[in-house]
Amino acid sequence: MGKSEYKNSEEILITADCGGSNGYRVKLWKYELQNLANELKMSFSVCHFPPGTSKWNKIEHRMFSYITKNWRGKPLETRETVVQLISNTITKTGLKIKAILDENEYKKGRKIDNKFMEQINIEKNEFHGEWNYKIKPN
Repeated sequence: MGKSEYKNSEEILITADCGGSNGYRVKLWKYELQNLANELKMSFSVCHFPPGTSKWNKIEHRMFSYITKNWRGKPLETRETVVQLISNTITKTGLKIKAILDENEYKKGRKIDNKFMEQINIEKNEFHGEWNYKIKPN
């Protein structure tokens, strides 16, 4: 989505919660991030919020109140409706929210063997390297 706006970027910063499918302990998350780094030939710096602090996610915190105002009173019956309402959200200061529906199908319950984890080109940060790290292309 941001490829045209950030043509010369060499690295992407991801802030993420500590739990769920993108948690700091999730092997599949790091494995697939490595695959994406290899495909895009780009590094990913990842900073996980400490457990219980997802409220500190400034982007989510700032945008979600506007998104909920925008869809207030509207039936959220389909994924397409939700994405459309999110995409039509604009703040008073002119911030526009972009959203697309990912229609890919993903297998449930995938397990990543430890041998694949050895192939991840990960550089842990000095400060809480389990939560803050960089995954570079191989």
